[in-house]
Order: sequence, then structure tokens, then C-alpha cells
Amino acid sequence: MHFRPILLTLLLGLSASHAGLAAEQAPEGDVPATPAFQRYTQAAEELVDQAMGHLGIRYRFGGTSPETGLDCSGLVMNVFRNAIGLDLPRTAAEMARMGENIGRKELKPGDLVFFNTMRRAFSHVGIYLGDGQFVHAPSSGGKVRVENMANSYWAARFNGARRLIDDDEPAAAGMVLAR
Repeated sequence: MHFRPILLTLLLGLSASHAGLAAEQAPEGDVPATPAFQRYTQAAEELVDQAMGHLGIRYRFGGTSPETGLDCSGLVMNVFRNAIGLDLPRTAAEMARMGENIGRKELKPGDLVFFNTMRRAFSHVGIYLGDGQFVHAPSSGGKVRVENMANSYWAARFNGARRLIDDDEPAAAGMVLAR
């Protein structure tokens, strides 16, 4: 099992040299393709940055505007539209039917995380930031904030996660909807 790091280093080295070779061989004026993992990382970074820019915006039931207040799905809609140009459905339950279903251990920044906060599945949504943290618009009287998914309240209500950006397909307008 000691060969894994060496093999990974060799593969990364080969990928880097292959990418450099491809860039050198590209005809003048052509831009070499961006690797899928890099496109994913860029889209995820844009989503996280945009989400963090909404911190402190007041909660408003049914809210879809940062100026007048946001509810959980309004926050997610705004972030995805502004960061990567993707228009999402209005409710958390509708969002939960999109993209690829993923497990808690597979979460990556930019994934949607869902919670049962109203005695019904997928009644609350947030955006995963990494390191067990997510951003969301909590409830009346609250403001958009970051929470830890390990917090007993959220851990008990975790309902699932969806990945809407796909790292295996060419990017279209900065992102691709996962299958």
C-alpha cells in the first residue's frame, strides 16, 4: 500500500506534462481545454464566494431578493443564478429532485444540503461550504449565516444532499447540471 502516494505523484506528473505538451501543440489562437476538475473547482469557488457575500441578509419567508430578505430557497436561487448562471426552482423540495444524489461523506463545496425542519422531507436547504459547514437562511428573525452540520439540531434533521455542478462534463456558461 506504500505505492499509492508514489503512483499518484507519477500520475499527476504525467497529467501535468501531458497538459503542458497539449498546450504547446495547440495551434496558435486555440485555447487548451480546462480540465474537468478545475472547472468544477472554479464553479464551486464562485458558489461559495457568492454565498458568503449574502451573510447577514435578513430572513424573510418567501423572500427572493437580497434587498428585501431571503428564505432558504431564495438564498440558494440567488447564489446559483449570480455565481454560475443557473436558474433553480423556487422550493427546497423541487431543488431536491435536481442533480445527483450524494452521501454526506461525498460532500464538496457548492453541493446543496437538505434538512427536515418542518416535519416534511426537504423542507430546508443550504449550500455546503466544506469542513462540515453550510450557509443558509435560517428562519424568521434570523439572518443568513454559516452553521456546522455536526451541530445536534442539524445532524438530527439532515435529509440528504444533491450535486448540481458536474466535474465530468464540459462546462457550459460556467457550469453543467449533474445528471
